[in-house]
Amino acid sequence: MIRFRLFGRCRIYHDPVTPVLRAPAQIGWEAWFRSIDLVTPQKLKGKELLQRTRGWWTVDPDDVVEMVEKHGRLVVGQAGELMVEFPDEKAAKALSDALDEHFGDQVLLAP
Repeated sequence: MIRFRLFGRCRIYHDPVTPVLRAPAQIGWEAWFRSIDLVTPQKLKGKELLQRTRGWWTVDPDDVVEMVEKHGRLVVGQAGELMVEFPDEKAAKALSDALDEHFGDQVLLAP
């Protein structure tokens, strides 16, 4: 398995940025007639983390997801970083070429 980080061009500063999951999302519950003191920590999956780039990146994350899933798998790394996992170098090269062709320099892969 080969993993590369996925970066997108920032809509405001135009530098490459990537989302990082700093802590698990906390899901709480509310009820109409009672108090529920339960908070469930929930890790985001790669696709869910990529969806959080909407408004931050210059491209639509749905378009990126569609392209990435043809060549690899979106995952969240050990340190919470957004990554694409590939079965081999050929798949990584194919996605890199496809991203460059479709998005230009707006979406990037980095080791």
